[in-house]
Amino acid sequence: MIAIVKYNGGNAVSIQNALYRLGYKSCITNDIRIIQNADKVIFPGVGQASTAMQFLCEHKLDKELRKLTQPFLGICLGMQLMFEWGEEDGGSQGLGIFKGEVKKIEINKF
Repeated sequence: MIAIVKYNGGNAVSIQNALYRLGYKSCITNDIRIIQNADKVIFPGVGQASTAMQFLCEHKLDKELRKLTQPFLGICLGMQLMFEWGEEDGGSQGLGIFKGEVKKIEINKF
């Protein structure tokens, strides 16, 4: 079973629908026991980094997600939050699974 981390950020249902079409069983959850026992974990994302991290911390998912040993895929915001820090929305702490910072892409104006 594939656990899709619920943290009140965007596209979890889209991910679940895609997995269903591919023939995989999944569930959207913030229950750490289910996440810990899943074969694989997907950390999707659309939303604001600071709000997402606040939800993860309030539900004690921040500490537990760092301990996972099974395959753990971050998508978009989910991947950004796997780093130590991100510049999005004024700067936000991440989970620190990967060392480094997520930087904004500089756009040159002509």
